[in-house]
Amino acid sequence: MVERCVIVAAPCGCGGRRITVDDETMGMAYSLHDLTVFLKFAGLVGEDELDVVESDLIEWYGGGPEVWPRQGGGPDCWVVPGEPAPRVRETRWT
Repeated sequence: MVERCVIVAAPCGCGGRRITVDDETMGMAYSLHDLTVFLKFAGLVGEDELDVVESDLIEWYGGGPEVWPRQGGGPDCWVVPGEPAPRVRETRWT
């Protein structure tokens, strides 16, 4: 049986993490749910997110399954579990 490799890249400024299965880029995941859908499509995990969290196939870079940036990107897009989201500067258009 061939060993498969899943890489979840470090969060990037676009608000997601690149998902690679073997040498094929599957796309950008913005949540653990998104990652679960990609891996189900590739036939690698069961039905829920707990299967993904406990999988030995996944190499996590830039944080584990609890680290997902907020959509929208930018330098303040990180959400730290247990802490409030950073304040967003108000911008006014005139």
